[in-house]
Amino acid sequence: MSPQTPATTDTTEKIDSRRRTLIAAGSGAGLMAMIDPRVKAGAWAAGSDAPEKKEVKIGFIPLTDCASIVMASVLGFDKKYGVTIVPSKEASWASVRDKLVNGDIDFAHVLYGLIYGVQLGVSGPKKDMAVLMGLNHNGQAITLSRKLSDKGAVDGASLKKLMDSDKREYTFAQTFPTGTHAMWLYYWLGTYGINPLTDAKTITVPPPQMVANMRIGNMDGFCVGEPWNQRAIMDNIGITANTTQDIWKDHPEKVLGCTAEFVKQNPNTTRAVMMAVLEASRWIDASLNNRLKMAEAIAAPGYVNTSVDAINQRILGRYVNGLGKSWDDPNYMKFFNDGYVNFPFLSDGMWFLTQHKRWGLLKAHPDYLAVAKAVNQIDLYKQVASAMNIAVPKDAMRSVKMIDGAVWDGKDPAKYADSFKVKAA
Repeated sequence: MSPQTPATTDTTEKIDSRRRTLIAAGSGAGLMAMIDPRVKAGAWAAGSDAPEKKEVKIGFIPLTDCASIVMASVLGFDKKYGVTIVPSKEASWASVRDKLVNGDIDFAHVLYGLIYGVQLGVSGPKKDMAVLMGLNHNGQAITLSRKLSDKGAVDGASLKKLMDSDKREYTFAQTFPTGTHAMWLYYWLGTYGINPLTDAKTITVPPPQMVANMRIGNMDGFCVGEPWNQRAIMDNIGITANTTQDIWKDHPEKVLGCTAEFVKQNPNTTRAVMMAVLEASRWIDASLNNRLKMAEAIAAPGYVNTSVDAINQRILGRYVNGLGKSWDDPNYMKFFNDGYVNFPFLSDGMWFLTQHKRWGLLKAHPDYLAVAKAVNQIDLYKQVASAMNIAVPKDAMRSVKMIDGAVWDGKDPAKYADSFKVKAA
């Protein structure tokens, strides 16, 4: 089905009209009209408060959770804060990494764990990086092939049973070695006693290529963001075994990332872009109707390039597993959730480091807290949130109970990293 249906065209025209109205109304006011005077006095005292760079290129991968980047541009929130966002569609997370490090793009919709991998030099060139804010929680999934489900493998326990009885090489795909999807997939497999490093083969596949690769039999399962899990069901080639919110309710996912150097050289531009993306995040979560408009906009060929119906159900929490089961999940993909989504919790970044250590990507324990404090721009986020009257959590750590019953709270990361029975040798 073509994504450019008449309904999509009408909605896009309405969004473009709204964008022109916003630009006309907002551009004259400028960035500083939105800034709390106390924040302005402290944060901008050193000189001009105008964005240093007026046009910024933001890389994104065709996934539903690129929405706040796209809508910040489509709805004109960028112009409201004195910048122009140019969304740049990228082919893979490796491309996003390379372009960020080389300065070919200024910011990116990017995997949390990718930023940390670059910071420590375990997923490519080493460079100081910055997590500016979270872009979304939840909304990814683990898909198993129809061939597996036909043999009874429909969840983690039955997959383990099948792999034990039907011996062969099983292949599972993730999207980047240090990224979120790799860590969700590994954690999920490990929970059911399957070691992703020794009991199976894992490969890296860009998100938009997951469905095509499963169709031709290149993998038995994958972990990826939407809409590609739903697309696999619609194309009758896969089933949803678990959502990632089943693994960790309200887990961190994509972030707005850039190099530390860019933040230092362009602090006002960085704040302006964060404000535009935050406003888009708030707009998306403001109503179900806004979510449907967002789905119609991002389904277009220039963005996610799929049919609207592959996007517009799971963003409302309406799930099917491909085997006749349907349910309403209150823990669907969130973009704002009163700002809780966007706060860059230190414990979130530290968790990815514990998993990098668990799976042998890090050979020794890093200084978990020091790395997180260097990467996650909490003070900068607080400045922006204050200017926009968005509440921030009192504590930069949060506690969660994972799918295997383990509790992560950031208090003893080395002990936590070493506590898993299933891990790298």
